[in-house]
Amino acid sequence: MPLPPQKFREIVFQLLFSTAFDVEALDNTALMLMGELKVTKRAVLDACARARQVLSRLDEIDEKIRAASQEYQFERISSAEKCALRLGFFEILFDSSLPNKVAIAEAIRLTRKFGTPESADFVNAILDTIYKHELELATQPAS
Repeated sequence: MPLPPQKFREIVFQLLFSTAFDVEALDNTALMLMGELKVTKRAVLDACARARQVLSRLDEIDEKIRAASQEYQFERISSAEKCALRLGFFEILFDSSLPNKVAIAEAIRLTRKFGTPESADFVNAILDTIYKHELELATQPAS
């Protein structure tokens, strides 16, 4: 039975969260999650691949978070919020298979599950800012 997209996203989130403390932890965390969550090796390998995709664009994603979070210093954003934002930004900017509003809703859900309701409001505001900015860029005529 295939893994539901929400469960897959939770695994990716947890993998990203582990790298906030130890960049080399991805493979070890993947093995641990496979046992704890009772998911297949294929699902964990796919989640690792997605986490690596996010990590490969980390500088670009973090720069967008900084720009959208002008009133709140990037360094003060909690690790859970950063991971939800990073995954949400990645899905908005680089995953055309997922509608942007779904990416935002999923980032909010992850933040509520692994963070706080207040964090979810913050993540919603930041991702909405980026979504509107990207939408604006897409509708501007080419010069």
